[in-house]
Amino acid sequence: MAYYHCLLFDVDGTLLDFSASEQAALKETFEHYGFERKKEMQARYAEINASLWAALERGEIKQDKLVIQRFEMLFQEFQVKAKPAEVNEFYLSQLAARADAFEGVQELLQELAEVATLAVVTNGVERVQKKRLEQAGLTKYFDGFFISSKVGATKPSRKIFDAALRELGVENREKVLMIGDSVKADIVGGKNAGLATCWCNFSGQDSAGTVKATYTIEHLQELMNIVMEPEELVNVGNPEKRHQI
Repeated sequence: MAYYHCLLFDVDGTLLDFSASEQAALKETFEHYGFERKKEMQARYAEINASLWAALERGEIKQDKLVIQRFEMLFQEFQVKAKPAEVNEFYLSQLAARADAFEGVQELLQELAEVATLAVVTNGVERVQKKRLEQAGLTKYFDGFFISSKVGATKPSRKIFDAALRELGVENREKVLMIGDSVKADIVGGKNAGLATCWCNFSGQDSAGTVKATYTIEHLQELMNIVMEPEELVNVGNPEKRHQI
C-alpha cells in the first residue's frame, strides 16, 4: 500500500504552467483590443493580479469581483478606455484554451492513480480550470474537482479540504497529502486541515521565513518517492504487476 492513499492537487503552478498560459492569453487579449504599451501592461497586470489573489486567500475579496477589478485597476493606471468585464471574458476564453502542462505530468498522474485517490483542490476559475485540465488530458485521473467558487470556501480555509474529503469518503487524514506551489494557500491550507503537505518549489524560491511543508520538491516526479513504497516503485510502468502486491 502507498504511504498516502489520497492526493489533493493544486492546478496552477503545480500541474499546469500558469505563467506560460497567462502570458500567452494576455498577449492575445491585448493584441485583440489594440492596446499600446502591451509589455508594460502585461507586467503590471501580473503584479495586480497576484496582489488580488493574495487578498482572496485572506478572505478580503470574492473571486467574481477580483476578475473584474484587476482590469479596472490596470486600465485606470494606464488610462485605457475599455470595458473591464468584456476584456476579462475574452481573456478567460483565451486562458481556458491553453493547457501548458508541465513535462511528464500525465505519466506521473497515471502512475499515482494506480495507488491512490487523486483529486483537485483549487481557487481558480471553475470553467477555466476544468477546460484546461481536460485539454491537457488529465481529468480522467481525478476522482473529484473541488473548486473554491463552487464549494463556497477558498484555500487556505480548511472548509474546502473538509468538503473534498467528505465527498471522497476519506476519514484518515494521516494518509492524505496536499500538493501545491503556494505556501499561503496550499501549505497553510493543508496544515489547517490537519494534512501532510508537499510544496512544489519548482522555481527554487528561498524557503526562509515560510511555513514549513512536510515535504519540498523541485520536480513533480519526486512525488513518486514520497507516495509509493519501495515495492511499488519497482513496478512503476507495470500497473498489472503492481496490483499483485
